[in-house]
Amino acid sequence: MIKRYPPSALLRTIAGGLLAFAGCGQGPPVQVVEVTAVAASNDSVKPLEFSAADWPQWRGATIDGATNATGLATQWDASTNIAWKADVPGRGHSSPIVIGDTIYLASAVTGPDRQVVLAYDRATGQKRWETTVHEGGFPSDRQVHQKGSNANGTLASDGERVFATFLNDGKIVATALDTAGKQAWQQELGAFRPKFGYAPSPVLYRSLVIVPADNAGGAFIAALDRESGEIVWRRKRANIDTYSSALLATIAGRDQLVITGGDKLASYDPATGEELWTCQAISEATCGTPITNGTEIFASGGFPARQTVCVAGDGTGETLWSNNTKVYEPSMLLAGGNLFAVTDEGIGWCWDAATGAVKWKQRIGGAFSASPILSGNLVYVPNLSGETVVFEASSEGYHEVARNPLGDDCYASPAVSGSDLFLRVGVGSGDQRKEQLVCIRPAT
Repeated sequence: MIKRYPPSALLRTIAGGLLAFAGCGQGPPVQVVEVTAVAASNDSVKPLEFSAADWPQWRGATIDGATNATGLATQWDASTNIAWKADVPGRGHSSPIVIGDTIYLASAVTGPDRQVVLAYDRATGQKRWETTVHEGGFPSDRQVHQKGSNANGTLASDGERVFATFLNDGKIVATALDTAGKQAWQQELGAFRPKFGYAPSPVLYRSLVIVPADNAGGAFIAALDRESGEIVWRRKRANIDTYSSALLATIAGRDQLVITGGDKLASYDPATGEELWTCQAISEATCGTPITNGTEIFASGGFPARQTVCVAGDGTGETLWSNNTKVYEPSMLLAGGNLFAVTDEGIGWCWDAATGAVKWKQRIGGAFSASPILSGNLVYVPNLSGETVVFEASSEGYHEVARNPLGDDCYASPAVSGSDLFLRVGVGSGDQRKEQLVCIRPAT
């Protein structure tokens, strides 16, 4: 059932919950020191510039899962349209990113425990380097969700450095490596009490890399100078366990960092960390990343409550429409004035983005953790059985194009570069499970 609200502002000034696979809340909260912006714009840092073939961070350059690339394969299996497969050590849900001719991803290796960053040749899949960022320091198994890992967050890269954020030794630590795998800087951001581990991915803005760290023991969000690792600003957040990654986009004419969780949808000025507005929405715990059409913001998820919501992005925080659908782990997509989603339980949805009216609902089948991507008029989304479902981004009904098996599971989201589609998949199960990075490329 759709709820529509009159144009009354729901503006709030309490910080909402943000992007972490967060803390346990045992004992008193950790003191978080708030740092006012000291160098929000560092003119000496090279501006962010990406080519059309780059996929430089979580959900791509625009953090919306969409690509202008065309010619992706729509059908494949273990031997058809597979350009190469590369072994990935350890386990991680970090999705691949692509800069130029290199693919980067993070992983966590056990026995001995290491958190690592890896680089692969885009054309061949050959591993170029592997850098150990941390040795030991993993949280206990009971502090990591059974579906999680010790390398959940996707990396980000500005073309000169690769940025990784890990939970290690009870702290969130950001690390920058150069493109040869050598450490450029490392910065401890603050204590973190894990309940289900740590999940958020860093996002890039001008001279900054922005890192969220929500948890019940002392939540914060911090921005670091990309070149030096200096903390430029840090803001306290509500001490609540919540798990989403952030959206960073120009919305209603201004740059905004938008995050969900803690029963709030909240917007910050990414240059300073100043809170712009909040509204009450969704639930205490969320996982997906919001999405925007440049005017409105769309978000979903929820535990214990469940909601999909459309909110004005003009600073009023006005809720335009809402329903009680829960899209918890996967993020959503916008295409052609419609909002598309695949729920954790395998239900596909299409809503009219302007009104929230249901265009179609379809049981796709399978269980999903990965977020879908959009290429042209096609949606690609892997499920937890290793199948990638391809369907049309059409409001006229659910039209499945293909269902492509590869591996035995897939938790990470796809990345795209040119006509190449990259998937991180699991092969086998239990103690025999291994991971592979796979390049899917249409045969010429």
